[in-house]
Amino acid sequence: MLRTYGRRTFDFARQVAVMAILNRTPDSFYDRGATFGFEAALAAGERALAMADRTELLDRLSLALSRPGVNGVLGTPDILEDLLLLGALENKVVVGSMNRGGLAGTVFEIDDRFTAYDAASLAAAGFEGGKMLLRIDPDDPATVATVEACGRAVSELAGHRLIAMVEPFISHRVDGRVRIDLGAEATIRAMTVAAGIGTTSAYTWLKVPVVEEMERVMAATTLPALLLGGEVSSAQDAAFESWRKALKLPTVQGLVIGRSLLYPPDDDVAAAVDTAVGLLQEGST
Repeated sequence: MLRTYGRRTFDFARQVAVMAILNRTPDSFYDRGATFGFEAALAAGERALAMADRTELLDRLSLALSRPGVNGVLGTPDILEDLLLLGALENKVVVGSMNRGGLAGTVFEIDDRFTAYDAASLAAAGFEGGKMLLRIDPDDPATVATVEACGRAVSELAGHRLIAMVEPFISHRVDGRVRIDLGAEATIRAMTVAAGIGTTSAYTWLKVPVVEEMERVMAATTLPALLLGGEVSSAQDAAFESWRKALKLPTVQGLVIGRSLLYPPDDDVAAAVDTAVGLLQEGST
């Protein structure tokens, strides 16, 4: 089945359609939010402020994007504009990050307002879609405003026939910090909420973590899903194996991986990216 999003047509007759997209947005929750403060947003593994060097980050992104099989990039306007000027986005799928207002470590973190791209600007730029973070805290009244804003964004993106990439989590505050629940039941609940927002789900893709019981988790939706990466650690082979298994599930269409490929333990970006692309190719056969 062929589906068109923006300028691109995706073939869903293949198990893994596309999307070896590199994620460069400082909102990864690989550690359940345990260390996700302002400084951790720029860290990679044990390297504090690793991503604070913009030139080095752009070099790593450009290298990763140049590797065969990498389809595109997900990022904030500043990153995407730099890559555009460098000529790194030619013939790439581009997804813009939309809600950046829920700053980590703040009292208003769950009130995650849309302060970056909107549907109109993504369409005007000729990009393929927009990504939004949806954290659902049952005890935080600000959750409802974020759910409403995400639903409106899904509808507006669909109006432009653009991908609405929703990254949902159940979250709770523990000792004043927002922590993400990566249990199977919580992940299922978050996914089902995300699938139901907006006036149509025809253009909705889910961005989901690799958790325990992935087969049961992914059975909760028929929407296409992309796997997000994990922590930068010395156990990278274990992460690759978890991605390999999850990519075999029928609704999983690819990977959206960030710092675990851009800042691998051995610092060999090309090799890490090539390994991930190999997993995608395995899933498509």
